[in-house]
Amino acid sequence: MANKFLAALTAAVALAAAPALAQMAPWEKELYDAARKEKPITVYTAHYNTEEAQNLCNGFEKKYPGLKCNFVRTTAQVAFQRFQQDLQANAPVASIFSSTDVSHYPALKAKGALMEYRPKSLDQMVDSLKPYNDKDGFYHVTAAALMLITYNSSLVAEKDAPKNWPDLLDAKWKGKVSIGHPAFSGYVGTWVVLMQKLYGWDYFTKLEKNLPQIGRSVNDTVTMLNSKERWVAAGPEATTLLSKDKGNPLAVVYPTDGALLMVSPSAIPKNAPSPNAGKLYMEYLLSKEAGAIQTKAHSLSVVKGVPAAPGAKPLEQIKVTRPTEEEITKGIPEVKEKFRDTFGV
Repeated sequence: MANKFLAALTAAVALAAAPALAQMAPWEKELYDAARKEKPITVYTAHYNTEEAQNLCNGFEKKYPGLKCNFVRTTAQVAFQRFQQDLQANAPVASIFSSTDVSHYPALKAKGALMEYRPKSLDQMVDSLKPYNDKDGFYHVTAAALMLITYNSSLVAEKDAPKNWPDLLDAKWKGKVSIGHPAFSGYVGTWVVLMQKLYGWDYFTKLEKNLPQIGRSVNDTVTMLNSKERWVAAGPEATTLLSKDKGNPLAVVYPTDGALLMVSPSAIPKNAPSPNAGKLYMEYLLSKEAGAIQTKAHSLSVVKGVPAAPGAKPLEQIKVTRPTEEEITKGIPEVKEKFRDTFGV
């Protein structure tokens, strides 16, 4: 009986795979065949919320029948710490490492912890994002999003909402501001580096006087706004708009001095337990199928030809700004300590 069930299951998987196999390029089929002999892929990711990470895993399994995808969704610094612990213990788990903190990648590359791989799908990437890929092919942009000003629209009228980053320093927002922590979130770490670059550390000395509520992840600001514990925030566009889609009274402001463009790379660990599945997942992240899942969640598509979500503002209409990779790599460790000294957390 068991043998009959197994045979039927094998036949069903083969039947489901047939249409997908017919559309695969030879190099893709070669990776797919090799990946089917490996363990299920595990992705360490800080790029998405849990639902989006699950949807991407589901999409990968649908595109490549018979493959299984697991993910561990944490903040960037926790993902990095866990990945380093795996390396030290020589007990690899992840076959894809996706962090929002770009400073992680040069450090891992220097250690020889990453695999060189240039996805065949790179030519589909949005041209403006290509300069953020590693020139040596060890990591590539697979997610892009914005960090900007957010607020609870049941508490703050549109005309009264902050219009630029220094507006958060106004005394009228004392006890009403929410931010994340650079020691946990790559988004927040990059934002802190940017604010220091634009306005000096005095920006945070003044912000501290407004007694901001400090979470860990940048997504914690959404929770704080929804609960009305805080009224305004330095928060993520995507998660805020997703919450708005669910009927919560949230709104976003594209700062006149520039929304922070977050480009988040992914890499394949050199000791990946499932290296072929890792390569295939990297290709998948640069596909239109993955792009459609990302834009549905209000993230930006990193590949061409994927329309923005209804109601979303096109990237070309938004003033964006971003520190250089060198500024981020050097700046994040520095600002973590300064942040703790200033805010006492």
